[in-house]
Amino acid sequence: MKRPRRLRLNQNIRDMVRETSLDVKDLIYPYFVVEGENVKEEIEAMPKVFHFSIDKLVKDVKETYELGIPAILLFGIPSSKDEVGSQAYVSSGIVQRAVRAIKEAIPSMIVITDVCLCEYTSHGHCGVVENGYVDNDKTLELIAKTALSHVKAGADMVAPSDMMDGRVGCIRQILDSEGYVTVPIMAYSAKYASGFYGPFREAAQSAPQFGDRRSYQMDPANSDEALREIALDIEEGADIVMVKPALAYLDIIRRAKDSFKVPLATYNVSGEYSMIKAAALKGWLDEKVVALESLTSMKRAGADMIITYFAKDAAKWLTTR
Repeated sequence: MKRPRRLRLNQNIRDMVRETSLDVKDLIYPYFVVEGENVKEEIEAMPKVFHFSIDKLVKDVKETYELGIPAILLFGIPSSKDEVGSQAYVSSGIVQRAVRAIKEAIPSMIVITDVCLCEYTSHGHCGVVENGYVDNDKTLELIAKTALSHVKAGADMVAPSDMMDGRVGCIRQILDSEGYVTVPIMAYSAKYASGFYGPFREAAQSAPQFGDRRSYQMDPANSDEALREIALDIEEGADIVMVKPALAYLDIIRRAKDSFKVPLATYNVSGEYSMIKAAALKGWLDEKVVALESLTSMKRAGADMIITYFAKDAAKWLTTR
């Protein structure tokens, strides 16, 4: 009789033969920064995730760094919005000021900035809207300006999430022309028009005021298209590519890892996080067990790094188990 259970006999043996490892160094923690002072307000749809003013943000990022988490992803919510998202690319913008404050206080923390216009536009879409349609090419200039302003403020990496065609190439061109040839781009390459983004819309205050984002984000039914999108981003200069969301797209993560030998990120998005949190609060499941199981599944599928709101909790769990 074959007895695979021999290698499951106790924890030490299970650790020895474990095929997939999850480490704190794999994690990236997202933050939402707002105007004001002394602000730390919990986001209702995302328990234990907060809106921070810059002063409170810096304090929390220090705690994150001390947990061994190597990088954060920064989202900004401005005090005013307009049709072209002008607060996204001014040097005095909320993200730009937050980046400067973080890098001054914690120079070794890797600060990645989300590059998009949806938090900054009055209509909530990711680009310039004309006649009810998001104009791809007119948006590119503003996306590139936003990325450049973040890097000038001190961002270590930029992450365009708008899903406009050609935006990686435009960002690479403007960064290189300004002398920022060493700054990497983490591209949201296969970003799906997903229902799992619901809680994020509250966090980022970025819900579209009309229509939806299906004309630029990907159809959840498509797999081959994701590989085409990733290939284009690599060709245009992406250093890291991303699949978003994670749990419902583990097959895409696996296909991407098998097809492209580049660093691969995935985003464990707000809906995935909040479902586990809500069920745990009801006592329906063990939050620690399920969260770590979910994150491990993303690593097992092929992700090299995971953007997750569980990062801080996971860092603590991983050091105590």
